Amino acid sequence: MQRFTLDQLETLRALVQDGTFEKAARRLHVTASAVSQRVKAMEQSCGRVLVQRTTPVRLTAAGAVVLRYARQVELLEADTERALRENGSAERSVQISLAVNADSLATWFLGALAGVADELDITFDLHREDQEHTISLLRSGAVMAAVTSDRESIQGCVTEPLGRVRYRAVATPAFVTRWLARGLAALPAAPVVTFDSNDDLQDSFLRAHAGGPGAPPRHVIPTSHDFARAVLLGMGWGVLPEQQCLDEIADGRLVELAAAHPVDVPLYWQRWNLSSPLLDAVSAAVRVQAEWTLRPLTV
Repeated sequence: MQRFTLDQLETLRALVQDGTFEKAARRLHVTASAVSQRVKAMEQSCGRVLVQRTTPVRLTAAGAVVLRYARQVELLEADTERALRENGSAERSVQISLAVNADSLATWFLGALAGVADELDITFDLHREDQEHTISLLRSGAVMAAVTSDRESIQGCVTEPLGRVRYRAVATPAFVTRWLARGLAALPAAPVVTFDSNDDLQDSFLRAHAGGPGAPPRHVIPTSHDFARAVLLGMGWGVLPEQQCLDEIADGRLVELAAAHPVDVPLYWQRWNLSSPLLDAVSAAVRVQAEWTLRPLTV
């Protein structure tokens, strides 16, 4: 296999980011034909199909391997450029792609990125995904690091603990009066708020404290802020991070359904095992913010 050129790797990154040959061409200031020729040359070089020509394009398994390599090369280029310039800056900012679950994004994660973005002149491409599924984005090469609930490192990555997010099952007093007069035994029939099809927090709570998930009416609210607001409006009960419900519990707007049984979800930071000052700085900022805001992760 011949080595890929920098132009080819940049082309693959642009194609995946923009989704079509035409949009990638506009980003790169070349023709769509040139983008197609570069990708074809890469595929001929490695003897594997890298991109499925759909709309938007989709990477094959081999393409994911090459994309990860392309992003690593981009990061190393940016690190090298900064190291060689006297003031440690770069002519162009580099984009760091990260995967994070919606609740972390809504409560603590952005605080880690705000300062480091200005300090290092970098931009972020955040992929919102459930903490149990962010690992797939890391494996595919779509992101350089991820907040995940999986402590086992995938190949080529390292993992460190961040802490625990504590969730509490809550509902409004009026909802409890109407639906839960018989206590948790009535919960499987009460309306519930869920985030999306990957959200298992509510069903896990039902299995643990009400004998099974049942078949309750479900409101699907796919944003963290609006999910919490739906619970506060009495549309259903739900499992919320402490940061989104402690004040409301304290002032009586929400009631805990099982105060003695909070739900703790461990979070880990998994990143490429790559020596990079930029990625190191982002990881350090995430680590510090997690120490401030999350509960310690007990072993």
